[in-house]
Amino acid sequence: MKKLHGFRVQIAALAAAAAMVPAFHGAAQADEYPSKTIEVITHAGHGGGTDVTTRMMMLRARRELGQDMVVVNKRGGGGAAALEYYRTIPADGYSILTFTVGHAAVMAKGQGGMMIEELRPIARGTDDPQILMTKCGTYAGAEDFVAKQKEAPITYGVTHLGNIDDVSAFMFAKKGGLMTPKMLPFDGGGELATQLVAGAVDAGVLNLAEASAQIDAGEICPTVVLADERMSKIPDVPTAKELGIPVSFSTVRGFAVHADTPPEIAEKIEMALLKAMNHSVYQGFLTSVGLDASSVAGSDIWGPQIQTTVNEMAAALKELGFI
Repeated sequence: MKKLHGFRVQIAALAAAAAMVPAFHGAAQADEYPSKTIEVITHAGHGGGTDVTTRMMMLRARRELGQDMVVVNKRGGGGAAALEYYRTIPADGYSILTFTVGHAAVMAKGQGGMMIEELRPIARGTDDPQILMTKCGTYAGAEDFVAKQKEAPITYGVTHLGNIDDVSAFMFAKKGGLMTPKMLPFDGGGELATQLVAGAVDAGVLNLAEASAQIDAGEICPTVVLADERMSKIPDVPTAKELGIPVSFSTVRGFAVHADTPPEIAEKIEMALLKAMNHSVYQGFLTSVGLDASSVAGSDIWGPQIQTTVNEMAAALKELGFI
């Protein structure tokens, strides 16, 4: 009986030791992370605003993490293809998703195969207000721009339908009691800016970086900023709220990982990305596109913002008949 009791004690001890192996193994993985190349998945083509933002973040982040990082472009469906691809990748921290308002719209429409709860927000890289721009000389100012739309509908140039660009214009008109605008989509912000100058549309929904050349040349004039406060680079341009129209929309770009990524790894990624984006290299990039240091934020700010963005996009798309 003593031998049997001793055997049972040995078995129990071995079982306890075996049960502890995964925990020690997990801790070792977190300590060793990263040990291979990290993918950053975007839905934009090479050279687009999201692609450039991602690459600028990576310039210093790869140094902070001590490992190479590569961009994986998954275009299609306004972000749906990127989400469909991302959902198949293990939650091990070796893949990071560049999340934008486009993904919020896709999720709001039930596309892409992922819900916002399946992502863990990491950090925000840009908070770029939508701006309603016009060909210089077309309107006497922001008040005239609003007044004319109460008399007759105008045509807005946008880069997507059923996304932030046309939602911004539709909601601006709806909340302002203006005539329902017409929408004309273009392949990108560069083409839209060119066609705005050519007179193909009356107004364009753009970001500062997309029309910087034409603005500098005095061809395109930022007319209304869809933000809570005026932008430092164009301080003379009023916000929609100053005009009595309660609308605020931004092209936000940030980063997220799978919700079940090991917490230690997710925290390590956040620390590295924030340090990288607060470096002078990335800050210089923000300045070049008309933004400032306030664009960069951690998960405490970025998390609630993307949840709110998804909710607001769902409400707006439903109200406008896209859902």
